[in-house]
Amino acid sequence: MTTNAVGVKNVRDKYRLIGPIYDFLSALYSGKSIHQCKIGMITPDNVKPGDKILFAGVGHGKDAIHAAELGADVTVVDLSATMLSKFQDGLTASGKQHLKIRQVHSDIFKFNETEHYDMVVANFFLNVFSENMMEEVLRHLIALAKPGAAIVVGDFAFPTGNIVSRMFKQAYWYVAVSLFWLMANNAMHNIYNYPEYMERQGLDIRSKKFFKLLNMNCYWSVLGRKQA
Repeated sequence: MTTNAVGVKNVRDKYRLIGPIYDFLSALYSGKSIHQCKIGMITPDNVKPGDKILFAGVGHGKDAIHAAELGADVTVVDLSATMLSKFQDGLTASGKQHLKIRQVHSDIFKFNETEHYDMVVANFFLNVFSENMMEEVLRHLIALAKPGAAIVVGDFAFPTGNIVSRMFKQAYWYVAVSLFWLMANNAMHNIYNYPEYMERQGLDIRSKKFFKLLNMNCYWSVLGRKQA
């Protein structure tokens, strides 16, 4: 395992306050649903030993550890030193430091390993950005993937169902986005319909998996394929 920094000199760590309690808040807010969403596409069907997988905005990174356990050659990128520190703490506590995981402390736009990865994963990462910036980040992540590679986005599901269900999902989302707006200065915006954005950028949507809270589809993991 190696760690390196790219383009982070004098960058303020927005997750310095909320980062240490990120996993606790996730469990309090969703039970196991967010974790299940994050690993939803990290399965033996999608991940083969030796696959190069990038996790953008890795956070505490249990999904990245899971991919490495399946034999993947994992790279994790995060601009927050706090989140990378918590990731390392979790890796150490798991006793799995032997896994092939490279940690990179970097702004994702300064990470330029173009067409290098068999899978690029953005779990609860794109929702950090305003709509225009989110589209730019998604475009950059696609550029990092090999032709034919998988792009995975796990996040809040776009609201569907009857009016009560849609209103609950919107209110549920705004609790989270407001907290991160206040504590980390993340963008305030509506829930993104990720498959539409992915298709606009040339991805072929191959799979969607939904994860429930109170018997409603509050989260989804979407897998798209880059053109070969």
